[in-house]
Amino acid sequence: MIVLSLLLAAAATPGEFQSTEALDQLVERFAGAPIGAEGGARAAVDKRLKLAACDTPHLSWRSPAEDAVVIRCQGPQQWRVFVAINALPKAAPAQVAAVRPVAPVKAEAIIKRGDPVMLEAGAAGFSITREGVAMADAVAGARVPVKVHDKRPPVAAIALEPGRARLPGFGD
Repeated sequence: MIVLSLLLAAAATPGEFQSTEALDQLVERFAGAPIGAEGGARAAVDKRLKLAACDTPHLSWRSPAEDAVVIRCQGPQQWRVFVAINALPKAAPAQVAAVRPVAPVKAEAIIKRGDPVMLEAGAAGFSITREGVAMADAVAGARVPVKVHDKRPPVAAIALEPGRARLPGFGD
């Protein structure tokens, strides 16, 4: 820590600008690799930056991915600089067996158009059943229109099993 303070004191005196070379050295020590190397800064801090002198810059990782170092100065002239880091190579992934795409499994219709259907409705204490005819195919749990009267439109029921459906809202 004493070396860090001496380095910064020599690099930036009051009224002057922060040395970008000193910032590069700090990033190299923090990241553990030189500029351009894997795990090191991608490039040197831009020499055109005119940052206020900072006695004790604070370095931290931008994120858990460790893809950039953040240098902060908390002095009277606060500033913050982000330094991009060359990513370390990831461990080689284990060999993965070839996976062929599988066609989605289409649920089999349990009620087919034209099938006779026992339509149920009820609540605590009572139940009603009525025969009808399915007007469309339906898988278990899907809505199916059931014709119960020749002169009225079909009612929407929920397919339970082959030949059996329930009116929604009754006994659900």
